[in-house]
Amino acid sequence: MGTQTCHSPLVHPRPHDKYLRLIVSAQKLPPVTTAVAHPCDEVSLEGAAEAYKLRLIEPILVGPSARIHDIAARFNIDITGLPIVDAMHSHDSAAKAVALVREAKAGALMKGSLHTDELMCAVVARDTGIRTERRLSHCFVMDVPGHEDALIITDAAVNIAPTLQVKIDIVQNAIDLAHAAGFPEVRVAILSAMETVNPKVPSTIEAAALCKMAERGQITGALLDGPLALDNAISPEAALIKHIISPVAGRANVLVVPDLEAGNMLAKSLSFLAGADSSGIVLGARVPIVLTSRADTLMARHASCALASLVAETRRRRTANAVR
Repeated sequence: MGTQTCHSPLVHPRPHDKYLRLIVSAQKLPPVTTAVAHPCDEVSLEGAAEAYKLRLIEPILVGPSARIHDIAARFNIDITGLPIVDAMHSHDSAAKAVALVREAKAGALMKGSLHTDELMCAVVARDTGIRTERRLSHCFVMDVPGHEDALIITDAAVNIAPTLQVKIDIVQNAIDLAHAAGFPEVRVAILSAMETVNPKVPSTIEAAALCKMAERGQITGALLDGPLALDNAISPEAALIKHIISPVAGRANVLVVPDLEAGNMLAKSLSFLAGADSSGIVLGARVPIVLTSRADTLMARHASCALASLVAETRRRRTANAVR
């Protein structure tokens, strides 16, 4: 996924090529057992069932059993053979789905038709959750028509106004995801409204600090540059005009935004103005968490499941190597 050539707005790959590459990569792996929390509408239940057919995940459906069967019958969704863990309501579904992860019965978690906050509250619960020492953060993986490579945008869904300390984990989570997704080279742009460090704009100072941390080995696995404005992060022509010479400028495949509002606007602008699809995943917990939206296409849902599978496999290998 991705190449080491310069990005260019003149490149026109076929629609969904980037997502299809993710899905094909994931299909080469054993499907990851995934606790699907409260799949109690057509979209979430069909997404899990279709991902199962594609051998991306092995779903465990967690929710009111009678309601799940009713949805399946009403919308002709085949859930034959899929295990169901009965739950009373959405909060109970979230708690029981997270418990499956704690009990090592699931290697990934997937949001169904419950609210994101309900699931994440169960994930971060002090005594029963699945947090790690790493801060939780969300990554969109955008398939933008006319852009050669997939773009990771972070964090546009979890951390509202992250501090520099939090951004260290946000960046590292995104880098780890890029490696799991098969990026041959990870090029991280720390975005701001400008490409110069300005004491009056805190995001530029944080960008400079993050880049220095990468130089000193506090952030690993990628090339970092920043602050960069969006144009000179993804357009070689814009970077050339601004006389920015770096291996990242104009070629970034990971975009780290200053805060959630900026990230949300960027991701939705790409979706609604540029026709991009957006898959999404939360990292920093014991297992990858697939956060789907009712607006997601089926292809985007499949890509999110593929990402979860690839991340889970990377963690399995890392654990196996540590044991040796």
